[in-house]
Amino acid sequence: MSLSLAWKIARRELRGGLHGFRVFLACLALGVAAIAALGTVRAGIEAGLRNEGAALLGGDAEIELTYRYAMPDESAWMQSIATQISETVDFRSLVVVERDVVERGLTQVRAVDSAYPLIGSVTLDPPIALDDALADHGAVMEPVLADRLGLRAGDTFKLGEQAFTLRAILTRYPDNASGGFGFGPRTIVLTDDLAQSGLLAEGTLFSTQYRLTLPDGADLAALETEADEKFADSGLRWRDKRRGAGGTQRFVERIGSFLILMGLAGLAVGGVGVSSAVRTYLAGKTRTIATLKTLGATRSTVFQVYFIEIGILTLIGIAIGLILGAGLPIIFAPLIEAQLPLPADFRLRAGTLFEAALYGSLTALIFTLWPLARSEGIKPATLFRDATDDTQLPRWRYIIAVAILIALLLASASWLSGTVFLTLWTAGGIAVTLVLLYLAATLIRWIARRASRAARGRPTLRHALSAIATQRGDVFSVVLSLGLGLTVLATVGQIDGNLRAAFQDDLPEVAPSYFFIDIQPNQIDGFNARLADDPLVSKVDTAPMLRGIITQINGTPADEYTNGHWVTRGDRGVTYADGLPKGTTVTAGEWWPAGYNGPPLMSFAAEEAAEMGIDIGDDITVNILGRDITAKISSLREVSWEDAGIGFVMALNESALAGAPHSWIATVYAEAEAEAPILRDLAGLYPNITAIRIRDAIDQVVELVSGIATATRYGAAVTLLTGFLVLIGAAAAGERTRTFEAAVLKTLGATRGSILLSFALRSALLGIAAGIVALFSGMLGGWAVTTFVMDGGYRVIWGNATLIISIGMVTSLLAGLAFALRPLAAKPAQVLRGRE
Repeated sequence: MSLSLAWKIARRELRGGLHGFRVFLACLALGVAAIAALGTVRAGIEAGLRNEGAALLGGDAEIELTYRYAMPDESAWMQSIATQISETVDFRSLVVVERDVVERGLTQVRAVDSAYPLIGSVTLDPPIALDDALADHGAVMEPVLADRLGLRAGDTFKLGEQAFTLRAILTRYPDNASGGFGFGPRTIVLTDDLAQSGLLAEGTLFSTQYRLTLPDGADLAALETEADEKFADSGLRWRDKRRGAGGTQRFVERIGSFLILMGLAGLAVGGVGVSSAVRTYLAGKTRTIATLKTLGATRSTVFQVYFIEIGILTLIGIAIGLILGAGLPIIFAPLIEAQLPLPADFRLRAGTLFEAALYGSLTALIFTLWPLARSEGIKPATLFRDATDDTQLPRWRYIIAVAILIALLLASASWLSGTVFLTLWTAGGIAVTLVLLYLAATLIRWIARRASRAARGRPTLRHALSAIATQRGDVFSVVLSLGLGLTVLATVGQIDGNLRAAFQDDLPEVAPSYFFIDIQPNQIDGFNARLADDPLVSKVDTAPMLRGIITQINGTPADEYTNGHWVTRGDRGVTYADGLPKGTTVTAGEWWPAGYNGPPLMSFAAEEAAEMGIDIGDDITVNILGRDITAKISSLREVSWEDAGIGFVMALNESALAGAPHSWIATVYAEAEAEAPILRDLAGLYPNITAIRIRDAIDQVVELVSGIATATRYGAAVTLLTGFLVLIGAAAAGERTRTFEAAVLKTLGATRGSILLSFALRSALLGIAAGIVALFSGMLGGWAVTTFVMDGGYRVIWGNATLIISIGMVTSLLAGLAFALRPLAAKPAQVLRGRE
């Protein structure tokens, strides 16, 4: 009976329209739309990667080997399961264009056979067949490298000691999303044409990929298991069309999850607006609630009435958000797809819409339950006098219900995003920020109260400060909503600024000019001789280098032992040394003596060893060029990755790697004016050597970071927009109060200009205060992420700081002034008579 009565009353109240709930709907709809849109884009890209997995991979499956070709038993197994096989070789080299001034450019070479590509097609400009383009030492090249070197179809260039003719520009090719981060644009040539180039000698750093087409209905999971079992210790890596994009797909998933968590931060800001709108609406219904109670309505009936009303409006807001969030990406799908380097399939997906609706529903419940529960405390005496208590707490059952809803929201976000750690960090950051902002709002009111006393003789300023001190609702709405939005923006700006600074400002002071690879053992002496007497070269570091995959630790599969630590994912650099190398700092254990010729011993990077849970005396099995070497850890040592110098996780005694083909790497520290002559001389002497300019590598990383930062800024901008809507709602709700203030001030002789200035000062001061609080919260968040998540240094990015405070002031000022004109236009007599 009670619920039926509540439904009847709620339905009649809703006939009065949505006055007071426009901001409620806007905040909820915008937050849900942001999450739905991000989820739709992420799901569309993931679906495109799944659907085009074979084309992206270049086959139904791929077997990758590090710095070697397939062994006879591996080739025989591939022949037994595949209907067709294509072998490609991937490595870095320098494109050399011999003109009056010799030009060089770093490229990622893909050497292919006549079967390439098994699946998918290569698109060239001019549109010719790939076989024709690669015939007679032909080559194709991506446009960015061709433009940089001024190459056109028909021009010649060299890779190592072999000349090639550029036949066409490479505009699209299969397997371009599966290779991960590369240091240069792509060049494709035939493997057979590299026979005389000197680039694929023993010990050269390269990888081979064997792409397979499989019979219809082949069980990919079973084949992967068979490959892992048969070749567990060979370093063979299997990938198939189920995850054809490899690391790119994981990157998309992680960035998508992160952006959805950014959307949750926007929903939290919207939640402040939702709570404020409900509180304002219920404040206007105080006499109605008191009347209902006078007529015998119970607490539960009053709660049910307004719960039903707000529940219906919540469903409307979520529906609007889902329509916008899912519809806009589909409408603009052609434009989005044109900007993406990956395939995408944008369509309505129930899972994505459910996720957005779930987040919106839980957020609305969390932020409306509290003010709704407090409506139970309104007494019938309110009809006769102002008996409301805005500070009372709801009953315990409602507090417990809110806590359960928050836990459910966190659990849902952790499960659906697949990133428990990041979700908890985000939730913790939002919670801490809200607490800080609440405390800051209280402090701002306290400061304003005392400052207003000191502002005697300045009526405009004093009135602005007095209003801040007395109008609790306005202060908390502005500081919480605007402050949280600005905090997200400030945190993103601080993290982005610190990443850029780490790459652009800090590294060049300590980083080498060049990183050289593929130096053959018979070339290292001549290499060092060229640099030894150069006065502009301050330091040269060289080291022998092989690549290996850690397969076992103490007899247990490495991935299982370390729970997938990055060191055990893929191949890692391995070096050897006889005596203790110069500059090496051993932190535990002892280095083997010079001339040691016993069982293999290993020195391991101390920090990574601690992370992996290994120590002195543990056995590490490393597969190098198909051969397993089991070494005992004899020492741990410091390894620095920050200075772009030479660093190896693993170093073995020299005799352990005796006879293994390998090359040398080197880092050269030189003045800027020496870089070009060094490259010219060494590339001329040793065409097989590849030089990577550290500045170019840093620029590529900075470009990648910039793209991520831009995406996160869009998420932060949505959060800020939601905060602006909350400010508009707070300003609209306080319009009646400001109308009364303006009437009183006019009666006391104040001019319209001074009243408007007072309103503007109030809004600007609150905006500045919110910006300052957000800035410090953003600095705290930026410091936490860069220090504990990225394990880097932190410094304040003051340009971003100034921008945040400015945005806070301008946003609050605009929202305040938007609802200041009607109070100024109202006639004092009418307003004051209405309050009698």
